[in-house]
Amino acid sequence: MERMRKLVTFSLDDRKFALYVSAVQRIVRVVEVTALPKAPEIVVGIINLQGAFIAVFDIRRRFQLPAKEMQLSDQMIIATTTKRTVALLVDSVDDVIEIPEEKIIAAEQILPELEYVEGVMKTEGGMVLIHDLERFLSLSEEKALDKAMEALNRDERKDG
Repeated sequence: MERMRKLVTFSLDDRKFALYVSAVQRIVRVVEVTALPKAPEIVVGIINLQGAFIAVFDIRRRFQLPAKEMQLSDQMIIATTTKRTVALLVDSVDDVIEIPEEKIIAAEQILPELEYVEGVMKTEGGMVLIHDLERFLSLSEEKALDKAMEALNRDERKDG
């Protein structure tokens, strides 16, 4: 019996990407993002989601896609890693699909330098890159984000 994997697909410009459903908490409309001083370049800021501060990643930067102003039609995928909850800024969330595990090609077999991509799948619409959120930030970016979030939490406690 073949093992099936569920994925949430999303778009950035005309490119398709995916995350495993198991990492996705929810999808929300874009909301105002507050700058987070000293955060890594990929982090555009934070949002307050039901009392929790969540870092917002502009994944366009990671994949060297052209920068774009946030639009009201954009969406945020709230996802979890083993270390934190994050929000990924995307143009649109397209679908939840289920595919056989053997249809997913390991990224290293195609493009070994794509360290932020876990796998690739082929669909009628073309190639879909499957994100690896656990390896999305480098170690130095993780540390910088941790420090920026700690400073934010300290400031909140002082103000609160």
